[in-house]
Amino acid sequence: MNSALKPKVKSVNTKVFVNRTLNLKRIRYIGLDMDHTLIRYHTQEFEKLSHSVMKEKLMKRGYPEAVKSLLFDYSIAIRGLAIDKKSGNLLKLNRHSAIRASYHGLSPLDYKVQQSMYKSTYIDLSDSSYMAVDTSFSISLAILISQVIELKKRDPAQYPDYAKICDDVLYVLDEAHRDGSLKDNVKDNLEKFIIKDASVVEGLEKFRRHGKKIFVVTNSDYQYTKLLLDYAINPFLKDYKHWSELFELVVTLAQKPRFFYDNLKFLRVNPADGTMTNWSDKLSPGVYQGGCADVFTKDLNLEADEILYIGDHIYGDILRLKKDCGWRTAMVIEELDHEIESNTKAEPINKEIDTLMKKKEPLEDELTELMTLKVEKTAVIDEGRIESIQKQITEIDSNISGLIKKQQAMYNERWGQIMRSGNEESYFAYQVDRYACVYMAQLKDLFALSPRTYFRSPRRSLSHE
Repeated sequence: MNSALKPKVKSVNTKVFVNRTLNLKRIRYIGLDMDHTLIRYHTQEFEKLSHSVMKEKLMKRGYPEAVKSLLFDYSIAIRGLAIDKKSGNLLKLNRHSAIRASYHGLSPLDYKVQQSMYKSTYIDLSDSSYMAVDTSFSISLAILISQVIELKKRDPAQYPDYAKICDDVLYVLDEAHRDGSLKDNVKDNLEKFIIKDASVVEGLEKFRRHGKKIFVVTNSDYQYTKLLLDYAINPFLKDYKHWSELFELVVTLAQKPRFFYDNLKFLRVNPADGTMTNWSDKLSPGVYQGGCADVFTKDLNLEADEILYIGDHIYGDILRLKKDCGWRTAMVIEELDHEIESNTKAEPINKEIDTLMKKKEPLEDELTELMTLKVEKTAVIDEGRIESIQKQITEIDSNISGLIKKQQAMYNERWGQIMRSGNEESYFAYQVDRYACVYMAQLKDLFALSPRTYFRSPRRSLSHE
């Protein structure tokens, strides 16, 4: 594990990973995103629902009947990928935005094909030609785009161009979130889609007892927010009668990331019936809609670094917040538990790869020296030795390639690790490292610790050290 991604170990149970020093004693307000942060989902079930709803909506927009038969396969995509709308390719990037793996539809692109298409391109995700798969809600999007593009490969005339396919799938996903197609299903099947966790509530109450103020900022509307908090928070409260007492403020329909950089106005929500009124006074405990971080910080007489905000969306919750607000940041990465478990299982394979690399490196050094002498004609070269070394290196490379495929399958057979791209950090890991002060797999990992915890960032080893 790269030094930037090593955990700050305070005890055997600590599961919070540190990028930048963070002293919880200094934090006065702790903010929480709701979906996939405070409230955990059965992600595969929800993404399967999303996949099904999007298929129906695509067919209403004129897509062929074949779309209906597409089966949900959660392994097709992982978080942190990028979609090239022009070519219809799904890409995995390293920390420098260089492409390290690619699929067209459901088929991997041959390395030579990838090179001919992209050459030495470094992907700029701010370019509208690309779409980022940067939240759990985006996984079904990437899956369905890949599947529809696979259908287009078989019957090109029946489908629009790649960019239109990408835009259409994104449109129906956004529509499904807007029109209640998804949330109505969740409301009717809370146990199927929402995870209850008493330990989260226990941790929140513990932090409140230590004087920490807790608030929620979510893009969900008030009625949906109330539904989930009633279901997942209220049953486990001991110090409070209702979640509205536990949370100092709850901000709904916050329009993140605009909440962090724009100057939107707050509306006050009446919890009894959900009605709203304009709010121009200083913020006080209660439920709101909209608003902005600048007013929030000033009205509560806070310094930016006295607020810690925790979310799961690298762009909507973490990146823009860090750039525009200066609040401290923490990120929930629900895939992390599986990633760490797989790291342990893959360790024997990694050792085999290291052993083969140590065997290969002196052979490469010798071959380099022999070929240099051959070109410079400063010595008599044993051609048989050159051929023997090349054969040994080829054999070792073949063995390493097989081990890498075996290792990758322990994470995701198509894409491998979320946090790595081969030996390099993935672009997703780079973003986490750059913008999240700390990160964890679940919110309860943080709230299991003392509210006085001092997270110290590890000393980073430089390449020359």
